[in-house]
Order: sequence, then C-alpha cells, then structure tokens
Amino acid sequence: MTPTQPVTLLSEPDWQARRATHVARVDRWLVPHQARASRGKRHPVYDFLFDYYAFRPSWMRRWHPGPDVVLGGPGANDYLRWPGYVADPDGVKIEPAAFPVGRRESLRWMRDLLQTMRERPPFFACYGLHEWAMVYRQTPAEVRHNRWPLRFSPEEIARIVESQSICCTHFDAFRFFTAPARPLNRFQPERATVPLLEQRGCLHANMDLYKWAFKLAPFAPSDLVADCFELARDIREVDMRASPYDLRQLGFVPVPVETAAGRAEYESLQRAFTQRGEPLRDRLLELLDRLCSAVGVD
Repeated sequence: MTPTQPVTLLSEPDWQARRATHVARVDRWLVPHQARASRGKRHPVYDFLFDYYAFRPSWMRRWHPGPDVVLGGPGANDYLRWPGYVADPDGVKIEPAAFPVGRRESLRWMRDLLQTMRERPPFFACYGLHEWAMVYRQTPAEVRHNRWPLRFSPEEIARIVESQSICCTHFDAFRFFTAPARPLNRFQPERATVPLLEQRGCLHANMDLYKWAFKLAPFAPSDLVADCFELARDIREVDMRASPYDLRQLGFVPVPVETAAGRAEYESLQRAFTQRGEPLRDRLLELLDRLCSAVGVD
C-alpha cells in the first residue's frame, strides 16, 4: 500500500456489523424479489433490475469493503476464498493489483466513458418517450408487458409518438424500439457510439451506474453498489410511471408525458436523478482511477 493511500483497519466486530447492516439494507429489495420468483410471479417495475442487469441476489447480498480496507480477526480469513483478497499482516484485504488481467481494458473504457459523461452537458428533453417507442405500432399481443393494460389504444399511442420529437441517446433503450419507431428517433445509437452519445441527463445512463458498480465487484465497496442500485430502483419507478402502461393497481401514478404538465414533471424528476447520480459517478471514477493506477492502465 502506497503512503498516498490511507488504510482503514476494521476490527472483526466492526466489519461484521457493517456486513450485517448491508445485508439488512439489500434484503429489503432482494427478499420480495426472491419471494415472487419462488411463486412464479413477476413485477413489471422491480424485477427488471434483476433480469436486465443480471447481478445475482446472492452476489448483491455479499458484503465487500473495497480497496484500502483491512479486515481484522480470524473470521476475515473467510474472504480469502474470493478473487482479489490477500493476507495482510493485520488481517485480510482486497488487492487492487489483482484485478483480472482479462478485464483491465474495461477499466479504461468505463473510466473514459464516465469522465466524458461528467464533462458533457446533460440533456433533458426526451420525456421518457423511449417506452412509448417500444410499443409503437404493436398489437396488444406483441407488447412486452402485455399482462398489464395500456393507458391508450394503439392508435392513440401512435398519434402521441408521432406528435413528439423522439430523441433517445441511449443504445440499450433504442435497441428495444419497434422497427417502425426507429426512423422517428433523432439519433441512431449503436454499441460503438455509446461514448459519443451517452449523457448524464438520461435516466437509463444514471440507472447504468449500478451496472458499472457491480461490474467492479468484489473490488467495488458494497455500499457503492447498493447506493447505485437504490438510485436505479427509484429511476425505474419513474421510467414506468412515464410509460404508456397503466400500473395504478400496483400503486404507480402515471407521469402523463403526453401532456405539457406531465413533461414538465418528468423533466423535474429527471434533473433530480441527474443530481443524485453525480456523487455516485464521482465515487465510481475515484475507484476506477485507483484500480487503473494499481494495474498500470493509463
């Protein structure tokens, strides 16, 4: 450990208490999800976070302290079974230089993407119309969440989509647009153009902070992963409230982006999520800089 990296030594009672606090926190989200799964039930809002992002509940429940923390006491030896952990004179720690060789180029890519997004001005005029473009010109049977009603008929949804300016910059949203909706989008995002278009006003880009955090596990502190998940969960609620789906029976009041008042409400929420994402992005960048330095990535 270099002198510029202060080390935190946690006694066994201290780190076990932190681990218990983390488990209690994430179980508020994980236990209901796993209970639904055991019954073969699906939640159209919350289960997306586990299906799309594919970070297993057992992995989220596992607490990791992150770099520059030494876990004291004999119980810390249990962490030596996880990749990246090494013995230390005072206990056990994760070694940033042990970040897998095959994933090191991804560190540079993530760092450059998040740095570019931090410097690029945010954009707030998309109004959540990506969800509308995903059902545009579809029959009710073709709609992705077709067990839930739509607030409008297919004809009215088409009219609303065609009356607005569709300007989605997020590739992983755009790729779910229906074929007739794609030409209506001002941008045509591709996987290769993500660094050119991704911007921090986008709800999905802020949800993806969770993805970048868990991709760094176990080197990422679990509290950072959980903080990013909590933001993603709150964003997902607004994402679906602003969609054409009618989820009022689940307690989700629509954000009616088909109206001027609804678009103003959506933009206000969008700006608030962008502000919440800023410190999380900064923490991710600090971690990425730490890992890049440890493995010699410029």
